[in-house]
Amino acid sequence: MYKVRVGKKILRANEEIAQENSRLLGDAKSLCLNMISSPGSGKTTILVRTIETLKDKVKIGVIEGDIQTDLDAERIRATGTAAIQINTEGACHLSAAQVHQGLSDLDIEGLDLIFIENVGNLVCPSAFELGETGKLAVLSVSEGDDKPAKYPAIFAKSKAVLINKIDLLETGQIDFDIEKVKTECRKLNKETPIFLVSAKTGEGMDQWCRWLEELVGSV
Repeated sequence: MYKVRVGKKILRANEEIAQENSRLLGDAKSLCLNMISSPGSGKTTILVRTIETLKDKVKIGVIEGDIQTDLDAERIRATGTAAIQINTEGACHLSAAQVHQGLSDLDIEGLDLIFIENVGNLVCPSAFELGETGKLAVLSVSEGDDKPAKYPAIFAKSKAVLINKIDLLETGQIDFDIEKVKTECRKLNKETPIFLVSAKTGEGMDQWCRWLEELVGSV
């Protein structure tokens, strides 16, 4: 019973800061998307390709969450895009307080779109609201097609789902049923758009980026 009360208190405190983050983003008229996936799904490569595609149309900033290192933030900065690194030092997710600091370090008044690349984990990040406009679930074909069924929370909450590394399907060595994943995702959220992409080759990225442009335009 005591552990449950502590858990509720932590989530309540996080929610209060998340609400403040949401207010700041609303005042700045900035869209904020929280990318959540298992480690190695290709989130950073998707971001780099997205930034390169939209850099002349949409002003983008990134908050990078990792347990250690700033390797992913450096990849983002190499595109000329501002990236704030947050190291959790062992925690499996970003908190609203950490994102609040990240938003303070970014010039959000001048940004149309802010990506939060959360720590690689399909469970904990889905439970902690950050004040974001919406969540994005990223799944790579190399992880298997059972993830929406095994980790339903994030797929149910996501504003969009990206199935990445579809170029690997051409090798014939990956056993991944795209229709099965689509069906499971639709059971959880029938309105969620699903994008089939290869951030490595660029396949499917145009459709994804057009959706982002429309989303930014609606803010």
